[in-house]
Amino acid sequence: MARILIVESRFYGHLNDLLLKGARDAVAAAGHQFETITVPGALEVPGAIAMAAETGRYDAFVALGIVIRGETYHFEIVSNESARGLMALTMDGIPIGNGILTVENEEQALVRADPAQKDKGGEAVKAALAMLALRDRFAG
Repeated sequence: MARILIVESRFYGHLNDLLLKGARDAVAAAGHQFETITVPGALEVPGAIAMAAETGRYDAFVALGIVIRGETYHFEIVSNESARGLMALTMDGIPIGNGILTVENEEQALVRADPAQKDKGGEAVKAALAMLALRDRFAG
C-alpha cells in the first residue's frame, strides 16, 4: 500500500474542493493511503513536496491547485515556475502527479476540476501512481 501526500494550493477553495474530491476518490479506489496538506499558492507546492520527500514518509505526491489568468504577467510566472519546480523534482526521481490547472477562466477550471467531467484531480493521482510503479520497476 502506497502512502500518497496530496499538496494543495487553496487559492480558489470552491474549485479546489472538486480537485481534492477527485484525487481522494482516486487514491481510495486504488487502495492506497493519503494525507493532505495545504499551502498558500501554486508557487509553494514544489517546495512543500521537496520538504516532505526528504522525510521518506511518502511514496508519491500529488500537486493540486488552480491558476486563472489575470490581467498581469503574474499568471505566467506562477504557471511556469510551479511547473518547473515540479519537473525538477520529478527529474530527481520523485513520483509526482501534476494537477495544477492553468486556465483562462473559472469556467475552464470548473470543467477540469469536476470529478464528473474531466477529473484532473483523479488524473493527477493516476499519474503519480504510474510514476511510482515506474520508479519501483527501475529500482527492482
